[in-house]
Amino acid sequence: MSGFDRVLEDVRNGRPVLVYDFDDRERETDMTVASQFVTASTLRTMRNDAGGLVCTTTPGRLAERIGLPFMSDVFWDDVGKYPLLRAMAPTDIPYDRTKSSFGITINHRDTYTGITDDDRALTITQYAETIFADAPVEEVRRLMGERFRAPGHVHLLNTTDRILVDRRGHTELCTALMYMAGVKPSATICEMMGDDGGAMHRDQVEAYAAERGLSFVTGTEILEMWDAFRSEHGEDL
Repeated sequence: MSGFDRVLEDVRNGRPVLVYDFDDRERETDMTVASQFVTASTLRTMRNDAGGLVCTTTPGRLAERIGLPFMSDVFWDDVGKYPLLRAMAPTDIPYDRTKSSFGITINHRDTYTGITDDDRALTITQYAETIFADAPVEEVRRLMGERFRAPGHVHLLNTTDRILVDRRGHTELCTALMYMAGVKPSATICEMMGDDGGAMHRDQVEAYAAERGLSFVTGTEILEMWDAFRSEHGEDL
């Protein structure tokens, strides 16, 4: 089994995978797990060993069909009432020429506060089940309203329209991994933070991965495999 095949197998088995982006971008690593397999234990590991913000991705075209907006668009649509939002538009992200990938935040309606590991695991797994339901879009929208409230404690991230073409962030890299692994293409991700207050350095992440038998993969490797995947499947994802 090749190194990348092992990465995909770990994704299919619900194991964490460590994804480093690029030396000329954030220079950060995210711990990622397929959203459908997230458990309370997954979230404890993300909190204790990664330490960044836990977020859950949505393919951009699916988000648009369902009606899940980018948060920046929600803010921009309300600048008439709240002019400060215009001044705070995310137009100067130093590593990214596109708007922020942040979407809305949600809690499952069966959660209590929504922040506990059990609550967030329920929200994330039910979100993945709901948005990929084999049902007309109107039914998916009905289920979203029935099952979730907003705002909440799970941060959603929307990919750009063409994954890894218009933007090459962790939102897209990790979502692409889900597609290639053949699982529901939503990734739950969390940045790996260091004890020095910054992002965990790549060499430290690789040492962490080796100690725990976890897969480590770079954005460059994902891009190469993604191009081959898209060519083989003939999909404009």
